[in-house]
Order: sequence, then C-alpha cells, then structure tokens
Amino acid sequence: MTGSGLRRFREPPPRTHHQDQHQDPHQNHHLDRHQDRQDHQRAQQQAHPAPVSPAAGPGTARRPAEGTRCELCSEPVGQDHGHVVDMDDRALLCACPGCHLLFAPAAQGRYRAVPRRYLHAPAFRMSAADWDELQIPVRTAFFFHNSALGHAVAFYPSPAGATESLLPIPAWERILAANPELPGAEPDVEALLIDRGAGTDRAGAFVCHLVPISACYELVGLVRLHWKGFSGGEEAWAAIDGFFAELVRQGQAVPYEPGGDDRGGGRS
Repeated sequence: MTGSGLRRFREPPPRTHHQDQHQDPHQNHHLDRHQDRQDHQRAQQQAHPAPVSPAAGPGTARRPAEGTRCELCSEPVGQDHGHVVDMDDRALLCACPGCHLLFAPAAQGRYRAVPRRYLHAPAFRMSAADWDELQIPVRTAFFFHNSALGHAVAFYPSPAGATESLLPIPAWERILAANPELPGAEPDVEALLIDRGAGTDRAGAFVCHLVPISACYELVGLVRLHWKGFSGGEEAWAAIDGFFAELVRQGQAVPYEPGGDDRGGGRS
C-alpha cells in the first residue's frame, strides 16, 4: 500500500505496567498490523464469545474486547467503537466516545472524527466500461478524497491489505457527475465503497455505499482474515457478502430519479 491511504497508527500515549500485561510490547502501529490485531480479536471472540446476562435483551453490548483502548486517552473501548483520523500522520485511531465527540467532523485541527453515516445507492449510474476505465481488477473498491494530495484516491481489498489503484481522475469525476443524487463524502473520513452486483437484482449492476473510512478497512481486514488460495474460498465470499448485506441493512437508500438506471456513468 502506498502513502495515499491511511498507512499507519501513531504512537499511543504511554502505557501503565498493568496495560503492558495485556498488550503486545512489540506492537507495531502500521495499519496492516492493526488489522492483524483486529482479525485475531475477532477470531477469538467468535471462538469464545463473552457471556451475556440471560436478562439482557437484543442489542445488549458485550464486554469490551480485552486490550482495545482509545489511542488518544487510553480508556477502554468496546468492539463497536468510533475512530479518529490523524491528519498529520495519515493514521486511523481507535477512539472512545469522549474523544470521538471532541474531534467532531466540524473540527479543523490535526484530528477529525470519522462520522457514522451509512448510505447506499442501489441505482448507482455506472457501466462495466466505466469500471474498466477505473482500472479496478476486482469486484469492489473504495474511493475517498485525500486532502493532503488534493484529489481522490482508490483502493481495493486484497489478501495483502488495502492496495492502491492508480485512479484516472477525469473518469472518476465523470462518474460522480452522473450521480448528482448521491451526497458528497467528507474528505479523509468518509469513502464511496462500490461493489458490483451485490444488493441488487440488476445483473452486473453496481451499488455504491457512502460509509465511514473505517468501514472500508474493516472490509480489508475481513479479506485478510478469511481469504484462502487464489479464489478466496467460500468462507471469504460469505464474509464479504455478509458485510455488504449489513451495510444495506443499517444504511439508508439514496432515492434516484425514475429512469435514471438507463443513463449509465457516461461510457457503455
């Protein structure tokens, strides 16, 4: 992965001796290592789920994953925690509710909270020729505006991590112009995640999800965790399909103009 994405995590606040007993003293704060740690925690939680009181109803939070802490103040956080982008180091940091609120999206300093906005556009106007022109070799990729570079960048998940694809900017801008109904993603902290054919009954259609940038790296982590061999295997594809199904479930559909499906993204 190149420097256009969120490459690494900054050094966290000094840890206490008690924290060192629960965390790897050789912890590397690069993005791929952070994904490895999350993959391991997810596998451990699946094998040994934390107990929930019999009286607990649906949606009751489980105990926070041991060792997962806010990377700004070191407070423990649960599995479903927020994130903050370090604009100087191009780093994605785990954040507790207090720190996430402190650096709300309106903040203009070093840190910016990652919003929790989920939208999906099942009628996204894009053709197979558009996708080929974007030079994406797989079925899904995410796009976001890198303010340090001043333009959009594209990545796709792979067994090796988030892989950058050289983005033809005019082609991408033409696709966005063909979809005026879709709200713009906040620079650096939100992304447009495009998947081909998932969540729609239109053969070969593209669905676009506007998601937190952290969700894209969650997908990258799923691919790294489950991918086997050359084709990935049933387990990997089940995890990927489940991820996109959950995005549709929790997100809000973007209404498109009637008949817009036939307009395409500009190339046929």
